[in-house]
Amino acid sequence: MVRAALLAILLALPIPSAWAQQRPGDVVVVEGDAIPEPLAARPGDAARGRAIVANRSVGLCLLCHSGPIPEERFQGTLAPSLVGAGARWSVGQLRLRIADGARLNPDTIMPPYYRTIGLQRVAKAFEGKTILTAEQVEDVVAYLTTLKE
Repeated sequence: MVRAALLAILLALPIPSAWAQQRPGDVVVVEGDAIPEPLAARPGDAARGRAIVANRSVGLCLLCHSGPIPEERFQGTLAPSLVGAGARWSVGQLRLRIADGARLNPDTIMPPYYRTIGLQRVAKAFEGKTILTAEQVEDVVAYLTTLKE
């Protein structure tokens, strides 16, 4: 009885600096406007990140953004250009913008690439799954940090 009451109290407490688990034991801590710690154990790879950004079946970044990827002829104009992203934002700020940009702008049309809770109209096959893996988020962050100009 006491154990159940304690659990109920703990579950009711707001946790402003973290959001729900993406995988068992995987808690993402947000500090201010950034996620300071990497989501994955291995460092991101800029070449893999560029491939994710350019791929219209994985990241879909160029649907809304434009970027320095000349081989992709049709690029978006709905969102800010990715050119200079590494100069505008820190690694942690980029990580949060990709993982869950709605934490910074609730009206954003950018999907949360690494969040599974609080989503609406998710097909059953995709419930509980992130759009990108932790490793893929780190790869995209690694690529965007190279875009200094």
